[in-house]
Amino acid sequence: MDTQEAPVSRSGQCLCGGVRYQLEAEPLSFMFCHCRDCQTVSGGGPAAIVMLPKPAFRLLQGTLKTYSKRSDRGNMAHRRFCAECGSQILSELDARPRFVFIKAGTLDDPASLTPRANLWIRSAQPWSAMDRTLKQFETEP
Repeated sequence: MDTQEAPVSRSGQCLCGGVRYQLEAEPLSFMFCHCRDCQTVSGGGPAAIVMLPKPAFRLLQGTLKTYSKRSDRGNMAHRRFCAECGSQILSELDARPRFVFIKAGTLDDPASLTPRANLWIRSAQPWSAMDRTLKQFETEP
């Protein structure tokens, strides 16, 4: 009898359903990023991001368009989104090439995640609700 656990699989999609993806590993972390770029992309508050190894992300359907911009720390950040509806799906950072950062709201079951930290709190807006029981980082760990 095989006692190995079944591989982990989570899935997600964009707003219009044109992009579908699968995660083939458990997230390494779930965080809220309060940097100004994430505030702009989210429309005001922090971005809820799930970090996992890059090979664990598999695009199942659709095409991701990319917008690249230098981050506050001077590194290139590549934001990938649905070309049709504009939903942010993931980000990749040149400074952390082994990881992808999935937008948690695009997961089919984001309620199963437990947040661990707030990043870039020095940029957080005073009106942004922040769970102070989580680890707090002025910039990034």
